[in-house]
Amino acid sequence: MKEKKNFMDFVPCCNPLYTWDTDNEGIVTVHVVNKGFYNWLAQKLFKRPRISHIKLDEYGSFVWQQMDGRRTVYEISGLVKEKFGKDAEPVINRLVQYFHILYQNKFIGYVKRMG
Repeated sequence: MKEKKNFMDFVPCCNPLYTWDTDNEGIVTVHVVNKGFYNWLAQKLFKRPRISHIKLDEYGSFVWQQMDGRRTVYEISGLVKEKFGKDAEPVINRLVQYFHILYQNKFIGYVKRMG
């Protein structure tokens, strides 16, 4: 029988292929190198940048910085609730959707919990 997994127990981590940094206000910018034939073609024909700089908002930046390969989605949701209070509600729904978008766009993956 297949074991059911609870998404709240997943441990998100940032994709190591992308670099990122923060500004003075704690806002995260993720740097994505556009590789592959179609990206090369777009760069040559349409003057698309070789590196895209994706700037996250305040909530996204906070969540991004909490992903350390040890914290679960549940633990991160508690930190978001603690920092932003009612402004982050409904925390779980928003966080699950945010992680889904990050995962679909290959910004994050999930690892087995360490320790």
